[in-house]
Amino acid sequence: MLSSTSLKPFINPKVPFFSPFLIQTPSLLSSHLPFSPPKPPSFKRISATLIPANPPPQQQQLYQPFRPPSSPLPPKFRSLDTPGRLEVLTNRLGLWFEYAPLIPSLFKEGFTPPSIEEITGISGVEQNRLIVASQVRDSLVQSNTDEELLSFFDTGGAELLYEIRLLSVSQRAEAVRYIVENLLDAKGAQVLARAIKDFPRRQMDKGWSSFDYGLPGDCLSFMYYRQGREHRNPSEERTDSLTQALELAVSESARNEVLRELEGGKDETEEKGGDLGARVRVPVVRMKLGEVAEASSVVFLPVVKRRRVSS
Repeated sequence: MLSSTSLKPFINPKVPFFSPFLIQTPSLLSSHLPFSPPKPPSFKRISATLIPANPPPQQQQLYQPFRPPSSPLPPKFRSLDTPGRLEVLTNRLGLWFEYAPLIPSLFKEGFTPPSIEEITGISGVEQNRLIVASQVRDSLVQSNTDEELLSFFDTGGAELLYEIRLLSVSQRAEAVRYIVENLLDAKGAQVLARAIKDFPRRQMDKGWSSFDYGLPGDCLSFMYYRQGREHRNPSEERTDSLTQALELAVSESARNEVLRELEGGKDETEEKGGDLGARVRVPVVRMKLGEVAEASSVVFLPVVKRRRVSS
């Protein structure tokens, strides 16, 4: 006789029991699982003991506070107001390099060169000369130029210092010494500055290496030496230029080069035995940029055709 106990399946605990009804796909299993609410966020507690009781010392400031530049005006003129500065310029009170900085200070207050000229009588050209010359003098002072040399320019030196404005600081010091020793005027200072400025550009010229760039006298000598070689030999202009170059030369090599050109220098055609007047002059035509910009090739045609003359 069957009973409920007898119909109960026998399960061996040592053998695992498998049933096809208990096998479910993951999708079906996950769809029938009960919904689990999200976990509340966990907050970490911060201990007050992590904050140091004494803050670290502040670092040194990287940027210094702004300090206005020192006034370029002389101490005796710094306390003057605008009418006082105009009076100084009108009456030329003091040395020229002392009242020259007053002009830029008036520019900052709205004055113009014509308005300053109308009040003080100093023309715009002279205003510019005073300003530039005072800047040149300041550069010489900063380069520790001898005070005795600078005192030479206390009276009327603005015109001289203005002419050497294009030179470097070291060149200015040598030029100032040469100007004082040879008592050059404004025109002479201008020629000297041009000779010094032009000397490095003439490296390909004949005799350039015989002259010393560090000597203002050699720079002047080379300028007249080069001008003398440009004249026809013999000619009075050539002799005068070379003679002046010989007088200005300082180094021994420069003097020897000028003497060689003055005494034994001859034109190349004369050395070859040719006649100077019989030289053939070939005209040179300089083409403009637009004339050859689109040309793929350049062809030179004969200018003169040689013809055989029958006797």
